[in-house]
Amino acid sequence: MFRATASEHRGDRAGFTIIEALVALAVVAASLTALGSMIATSIRGTRSIEQHVALVEAARAIETGLPSRDELAPGNFSGELAGHRWRVDVSPFAAGGIDATPSAAWVPQAVVITVRSPSGAMLQLSTVRLRRRSSE
Repeated sequence: MFRATASEHRGDRAGFTIIEALVALAVVAASLTALGSMIATSIRGTRSIEQHVALVEAARAIETGLPSRDELAPGNFSGELAGHRWRVDVSPFAAGGIDATPSAAWVPQAVVITVRSPSGAMLQLSTVRLRRRSSE
């Protein structure tokens, strides 16, 4: 009678089955897909932040270049700065509780700066400036 020894049984079963190998490959593929998705999301977020910072810097540069408060007259003007199109709208500030009497020394003006990037993203900065009332 021929009996198989324990070492011979192990020899028949050495290695992985094709199912085990496919399961391992599926797990690796799913892990790589999740990692790739996370990296893509991170890159999109970084681009969005870079674009927003560029818009804010353009708006700051435009605001810095505005005429002095005595020279800033109501109206609008526009231009382009480093590929960003911008527009500044200046109008009388209208709100309740503001002393609009002619005896007031200062007149508030609403200043709205709108900046649009080449990709179409837009930033709008609204502020109020005080202008000395002209002596007419």
